[in-house]
Amino acid sequence: MKKHILFEGPFPLSKAIIHDAAYTMEISGQIGLNLDTGELEVGIEKQTEATMNIIKKILEDEGWNMDNIVKARIFLKDMKDYEKMNDIYASFFNSTYPTRFALAVKELPRNALVEIECTAVGDSINN
Repeated sequence: MKKHILFEGPFPLSKAIIHDAAYTMEISGQIGLNLDTGELEVGIEKQTEATMNIIKKILEDEGWNMDNIVKARIFLKDMKDYEKMNDIYASFFNSTYPTRFALAVKELPRNALVEIECTAVGDSINN
């Protein structure tokens, strides 16, 4: 069971989530790499999209999807990219969003513009 306590406002997040899932997955911080070339995508939109696609693939490999995410932690090189990142990020979710925070940091690996790590929960795992 998972219950979202929704945030009433313009941001794609839940105020809180209550769950009793059997399994928890901690997804390490991901950056916007092109998985075919290993190179960092150019621009905040492309990096956010690539980052979210990597997270989506990690979840799918376990038989889960984006709805399993209960918490996202977003690190931005510059808060001026917040709105553009937010638009791409929101497009990866249906009507309910994970809880999350976003903050600016001095530097990210490989000079990335965004890094995202997540916590996901579910009732079953692939063996």
